[in-house]
Amino acid sequence: MKKFLKTVAVGMVLTVSNGIANADTTLTLSSWLPPTHPIVSQMIKPWANQVEEVTEGRVKINILAKGLGHPKVHYDIARDGSADITYSVHGYTPGRFPLTKVVEFPFGGNSAEALSVAYWKIHQKYLAKANEHKGTQLLSVFTHGPGLIHNSKKTVASAADLNGIKLRVGGGVVSELASALGAVPLMKPSSKSYEILSHGVADGILFPAETVTAFKLQDLVKYTTIVPDGLYNTSFFLVMNSDRFKSLSEKDQAAIMSVSGEAFARLAGSVWDAADTAALDVLKANGNEITVANDAFIEEIKQISAPLEAEWIEEAAKLGVDGAAALTELRQITSNYNK
Repeated sequence: MKKFLKTVAVGMVLTVSNGIANADTTLTLSSWLPPTHPIVSQMIKPWANQVEEVTEGRVKINILAKGLGHPKVHYDIARDGSADITYSVHGYTPGRFPLTKVVEFPFGGNSAEALSVAYWKIHQKYLAKANEHKGTQLLSVFTHGPGLIHNSKKTVASAADLNGIKLRVGGGVVSELASALGAVPLMKPSSKSYEILSHGVADGILFPAETVTAFKLQDLVKYTTIVPDGLYNTSFFLVMNSDRFKSLSEKDQAAIMSVSGEAFARLAGSVWDAADTAALDVLKANGNEITVANDAFIEEIKQISAPLEAEWIEEAAKLGVDGAAALTELRQITSNYNK
């Protein structure tokens, strides 16, 4: 009788254990942008659907109705487990992710898709060993389209035209570059752009075209200057709490990474590219002035940004990374992407 009861008990434990192992898992994702923003509606939501599909429904992602904190603390929100998954901008916490500056320098190219894919590859080859994303599973890195100059004051056709203009920036290389060009950088999250522009706190912003229309700023910044191949780019991350990721089966971990990494970088970049094209059409239809930087202005930017690149290469070397090789290969991959 005792032997029979013991067998039944063991069977029940195994049944319960197997039930737990096979139960559906719901992961929480904290999002700080409006649900209509392209990052949410066209990147995060489709990716969440892909995760559910490739895990055959075993893993679902619940995007919280409201972000759990300021954009600059979203990395820690995932690392500390307040939410399972988050995304944000590396530059919102200056000095914390120095190697991610590799993708932020001027002239990264005119395609966010090409640059984002190149960025993931370069990160995995050169930067990952520095373990800057400790405490999380890095799901992907990506960047928006080429950064443009938008302001409410005047046409910007040279560095001199930026002297004293207060520009909202997102941190990282763009902040240093804005200062070097003579502007006054104001580091604020993108979600605060309408507020600071409408109240006169800022005179302009450094944004890709898409973000101007996404936040309905086209009537606040009537002058746009396009720098061919971009004045700058911004590094984004998509991360998951490390312990939460490890708690999943190896099969589901592999499935999630199959739609993350380079696949997510490609998705995100393609969304940015399409959105930038549409946004430029909106700006033109709105009567905004669109100026393309001439050769003289481009040369000014090259001379001003060269020391910033050299400084970063030295910084990367101290972290055991060949920054010069990473930067060169990043640009090569981007340049050859559509060939």
